[in-house]
Amino acid sequence: MASKPLFDGDIVIAGGGLAGMTLALALEQAGLTVAVVDALEMSDQLAPEFDGRASALAYTSWRMFEALGVAEHLSEHAQRIEHILVCDGRPYGGTRPGGPGPHSLHFDREEISPGPDGKPLGWMAENRHSRQALVKALKAKPGITIIAPARADHYEHRTGGIDLVLDDGRRLCGKLLVACDGKFSRVRKQAKIRTAGWRYGQKGLVATVRHTEPHNGTAYEYFLPSGPFAILPLPDNRASLVWTEPDRVADALKDASDPVFQEELEARFGDFLGEVKPECPRFTYPLSLSFSERFLDDRIAFVGDAARGIHPLAGQGFNLGIRDAAALAEVCGEAKRVGLDIGAPTTLQRYADWRRFDSATLALGTDVFNRLFSNDIEPLRQIRGLGLSLVDKIPPARRFFMRQAGGETGDPPRLLKGERLDAA
Repeated sequence: MASKPLFDGDIVIAGGGLAGMTLALALEQAGLTVAVVDALEMSDQLAPEFDGRASALAYTSWRMFEALGVAEHLSEHAQRIEHILVCDGRPYGGTRPGGPGPHSLHFDREEISPGPDGKPLGWMAENRHSRQALVKALKAKPGITIIAPARADHYEHRTGGIDLVLDDGRRLCGKLLVACDGKFSRVRKQAKIRTAGWRYGQKGLVATVRHTEPHNGTAYEYFLPSGPFAILPLPDNRASLVWTEPDRVADALKDASDPVFQEELEARFGDFLGEVKPECPRFTYPLSLSFSERFLDDRIAFVGDAARGIHPLAGQGFNLGIRDAAALAEVCGEAKRVGLDIGAPTTLQRYADWRRFDSATLALGTDVFNRLFSNDIEPLRQIRGLGLSLVDKIPPARRFFMRQAGGETGDPPRLLKGERLDAA
């Protein structure tokens, strides 16, 4: 006789990272029973380990966090983004400091949300704090079953449903399986779904630094010959660095002595925020582009990095996963309310159609920007610098890009507008 499954309900989520937990909360609010499986323990205590990563949350993503009850746990650890400055970085070395160059594109939240009570362009939060806030919100929802730590092994179809089988033989039964298991998705591999993409030959070196001058909520994204260099504001005069270099250089910087790293940091960072000092270990992550040939399979939906992975220069990776979650939750919630099969091809195709254009646009845009700016060809430097300055002088263009980055263009799902899915 088969043993009783660990879960028998609507949806099983393979992968309890940031996107997977956000999706679980959205689906639960839409009236679905959900199970989340993850290899890591889901503790609502702050994890002692720190991998250096922080994520930018677009203002529509923050609205969704407010609607899901996550923002109340995260707000004290999040930093408002009031301005974004994009520019070619100044040459470094010799007697010239690093830092922002003469041609720039300035985004100011006053243009789209003026006044002292205006909403920021986005928020920055360290991933460890975001995870803690999501786990706290998850544990307050009785409609969500957490299976962790546990490892998913494979899935099996059955009439009217799909089961996720763990590596110890235990089973979770649902009508739909959602793969949130990252860019090397085990579910996608079993489904034999191909991906297109390439390695950039670059790594992102991530570190947190403290500086003596206030950042005033400004995020800096400037481009050096080796790749983008992002300075992203965090609370308490700190910043998260995403420093792109060719693989070998990034590895050398990660392993460099503290004095050598400090010298290289100052050469690129400049002195516009005063003295700067690293505050945590350094980490490197290989950068690549991957795009799944489809976002669905038989009773399977792909969300977050399992659907696509993009270059981090625009800080949109986690936001894409949040938008996936908002769209899938709305589609599945509506299907259940009218008595349709939430795992049917017609239901999942609506989700895939909703998310594919936004995903492809951002993937292509980040790839083009990285290739255009990651070089030191003087005529090209002049042209792209003038291009930045030109767009900076056209207010409608600036506002369009701010709303595009904020996730407000097109037909955003209800959660991204701040509307609860369980509201009448």
